[in-house]
Amino acid sequence: QVQLVESGGGLVHTGGPLRLPCAASGLTLTSYAMGWFRPSPGKEREFLAVISRTGRSTYYTDSVKGRFTISRDNVKNAVDLQMNSLQPEDTAVYFCAASDGSYTSREREYDYWGQGTQVTVSS
Repeated sequence: QVQLVESGGGLVHTGGPLRLPCAASGLTLTSYAMGWFRPSPGKEREFLAVISRTGRSTYYTDSVKGRFTISRDNVKNAVDLQMNSLQPEDTAVYFCAASDGSYTSREREYDYWGQGTQVTVSS
């Protein structure tokens, strides 16, 4: 059974950092590109970042570029999202997801999803 479990969410002040780990089990992580998403008005989930299977390539949406960093440890079967300079508009539930072979920003191409972790940024 595939499981993705996000953690690390919580309350942070504007400008502060937060790191979100995502622990994967039941799958061989090296076979999956990994992404992070959050809900957005007008979309089910907004793409934030993706990392390739090897970790050599990353891609970010413009709104988080330079503030968020995605990384992975294939030995530990884990993916992290380091978030810096957080703003109130970053308040959301954050989801990690696994895509079987596709290095993509398209939500529908992700096969497995975690339950999400809540991040709240106070002004």
